[in-house]
Amino acid sequence: MRAIPESQSLDIVDLPDPEPAPGEVIIDVAAAGVNRADIMQRAGKYPPPPGASNVFGLEASGTISAIGDDVSGWSVGDEVCALLAGGGYAEKVAVPVAQLMPVPRSVDLVSAAALPEVSCTVMSNVVMTGHLSPSELLLVHGGSSGIGTHAIQLAHALGARVAVTARNQAKLERCRELGAEILIDYTTQDFDAVVGENGGADVILDIIGAKYLGANVTALAPGGRLVIIGMQGGVKGELNIGALMAKRAAVIGTTLRARPVAGAGSKAMIVTETVARTWPLVESGDVAPIIDSTFRLDDAAAAHERLNSGDTVGKVLLTME
Repeated sequence: MRAIPESQSLDIVDLPDPEPAPGEVIIDVAAAGVNRADIMQRAGKYPPPPGASNVFGLEASGTISAIGDDVSGWSVGDEVCALLAGGGYAEKVAVPVAQLMPVPRSVDLVSAAALPEVSCTVMSNVVMTGHLSPSELLLVHGGSSGIGTHAIQLAHALGARVAVTARNQAKLERCRELGAEILIDYTTQDFDAVVGENGGADVILDIIGAKYLGANVTALAPGGRLVIIGMQGGVKGELNIGALMAKRAAVIGTTLRARPVAGAGSKAMIVTETVARTWPLVESGDVAPIIDSTFRLDDAAAAHERLNSGDTVGKVLLTME
């Protein structure tokens, strides 16, 4: 099969076709999502977990072409999308059955590749960890990103209010169209002040990390939950513990890729919850995959450039055809 293993140059190489281990299926890939984690891995800053494929790609959609032992509930020919620890930038990928999701009825096979990473990230962090409730305020940093555009829609569908940060008016207007009501241009406004004027955020979904730590705590409402999922703004920050205690607030850090396949806190738990709670909203049209652009596999370098430009709204995808 043709695939792009870990390298600076993103060269396509021929690799042996994967065989399904017990509890796995093989997907003939139609499309793969491009994520910032791929760019970090390419730069040598985010290696795959032990035992995972060194081929790029944390999500894919396609058709099941082979099934391993101890697999039930799935058949050859089923159209699926999947959360991966690696391997998506390839014509075929082996996937633990616990990380499979059916393609929602309202979504085409290629567009389905835009769903696994963002939907599982948002479900696990905003709902399962942040416990966002109806009428609460969610602050999403990077509202026009793949994760951001999904978080806006899901929170709005759940009856929550949504505030977002983005770097220009065009991005903010797109966020408004998706359901955000408090729009903050972080290049000209202090988000903590704006959110404070609106009662504070009950949940903050943060991709920045250290740079925003102090302002995020300031922006929290009493009893608020800051969930950090990225480190684009650094890994070490100063935390005002007094301010955190006064608000009875929580700071939580999570990751998705390195979680175990099954068991407590696993990908299996997140996938199950995502299909149960998010998929009906996708099928009803309340939540949709937002796709910025699509590139062919042999143009993966351009796809990385597009994602890294900061100009995207939604997901960047790679297709096999």
